[in-house]
Amino acid sequence: MYPIRLNDGEVLFDSLYRSLYWIGARYDFSLLVQTSIMIVMQLMLLHVALTNRPSQTAVSYLSQPFAGSREGDTHVKRPYNFWQWKSAQPYWTFLAYYAVALVILQIFFGTQGWYVALQGYVALSIEATLPLPQILSNQRKKSCKGFRLSVLVNWLVGDVFKMTFFFLSDSHIPWAFKLCGLFQAACDSYLGIQYCMFGEGQQNGIQLSSREPRLH
Repeated sequence: MYPIRLNDGEVLFDSLYRSLYWIGARYDFSLLVQTSIMIVMQLMLLHVALTNRPSQTAVSYLSQPFAGSREGDTHVKRPYNFWQWKSAQPYWTFLAYYAVALVILQIFFGTQGWYVALQGYVALSIEATLPLPQILSNQRKKSCKGFRLSVLVNWLVGDVFKMTFFFLSDSHIPWAFKLCGLFQAACDSYLGIQYCMFGEGQQNGIQLSSREPRLH
């Protein structure tokens, strides 16, 4: 069992948008390098997930590589089965359209201060809200079973290093990074509180979860 902090494209969408945010914000170059590496890694992981998924003859949800947020798990039904398609082409087609749309927006509005600020807060808010599915799942089940303590510690340590860099670095770090980073750190801290409250007691139902990469 792995945490259900779903990677169903959110990290990839966030990274693509954040890479264009650098054009207007010119934030620290090391963060741009990190974002670029994340894009490459997420594309590779997507390719692996789509290539190695079960055949279409398997149980229906198993043939969907990102079924962790099915209605029975998070009580949220995705419109048009978004990011749960059974064939590989829709994933790559959507990413192509998404990238083109971001580039077009950049061409028309990239020099506008309001749009640059919007880019930062939208992109970084996607990453900042990634802990919420895990928090809601733990709270609903009154259990952190399947949520490894080592993973939680890794996230919390990463938050400490990230906040230290954001607030003490002499390089340019926009407030979008700082505020969204603080929100994410608060969510991770609450996960720690949940772990202390619930531990790894019995969970109600079956948790369909997927391995979730984390950007720090």
